[in-house]
Amino acid sequence: MTLTELRYIVAVARERHFGRAAEACFVSQPTLSVAIKKLEDELDCKIFERGSSEVSVTPLGDEIVRQAQSVIEQAAAIKEIAKRGKDPLAGPLRLGIIYTIGPYLLPELVRNAIDRVPQMPLMLQENFTVKLLDMLRTGELDAAILAEPFPDTGLAVAPLYDEPFMVAAPATHALARRASVSAEELKQETMLLLGNGHCFRDHVLEVCPEFARFSSDAEGIRKSFEGSSLETIKHMVASGMGVTVVPQLSIPEAGQAPANPHLRYIPFSDPVPTRRVVLVWRRTFTRYEAIAALRNAIYACALPGVKRLTA
Repeated sequence: MTLTELRYIVAVARERHFGRAAEACFVSQPTLSVAIKKLEDELDCKIFERGSSEVSVTPLGDEIVRQAQSVIEQAAAIKEIAKRGKDPLAGPLRLGIIYTIGPYLLPELVRNAIDRVPQMPLMLQENFTVKLLDMLRTGELDAAILAEPFPDTGLAVAPLYDEPFMVAAPATHALARRASVSAEELKQETMLLLGNGHCFRDHVLEVCPEFARFSSDAEGIRKSFEGSSLETIKHMVASGMGVTVVPQLSIPEAGQAPANPHLRYIPFSDPVPTRRVVLVWRRTFTRYEAIAALRNAIYACALPGVKRLTA
């Protein structure tokens, strides 16, 4: 068996689809299918059950995939050890980041990283939390910036900052004239949410759990609308479609970006809901100095309105 074949079975287990797994591995589907069939023949067992619409992992295959992930990680560690012997800061760092943090943190973070460690370019991947955790586990990423909570995967975790939430409302809305708003008051509003897969959607539903399902009032059935990005939802709010909840760093600073005259941001009254943003990496990742340099570059960012944390 080869590392390539092991990467193929891990990809199929993750995607539950041969075509998507082949795309993720940058090979043709026949190439991937032949390699996996060869490995199954060599091991004399079935790793996958092929269905008409989805691929499932057999119980024995699940054990094999977990061991394959470990082997891939250990193989990557060998390369990292060799790099570390020369210069742990030399070479790119593959960094993942979730959609609701990336647009607001990355511009300044990248500038800081270039200034501080130009020999360590950041290779960036924006995605959902679940996907980034999979990529960390298989060695496709070195580190990721996520928001807690997320499934315990045995990763090393360093806290970065606690970020408060704000209410975004149309400028003509009654809430726009308020000094603060309680979560209870949002029950009466039409709430605009991110779609499924975004962890920030779950954070908002913790603040306003009634919007996890249809709710009724005197006017009939009210439904929460869904958008693909925070910026899309902000435009929907500005047009008067409802209100939403946003993280502090997504709010443009005065003088740094043109303010939307149709949008207002209002603080929450106590207790203010927040999310904890953390940096995670595999415990077997050997470039400790690279992780430290990345954390320092993050702490060098302005991060207005958040509470900085140290391990």
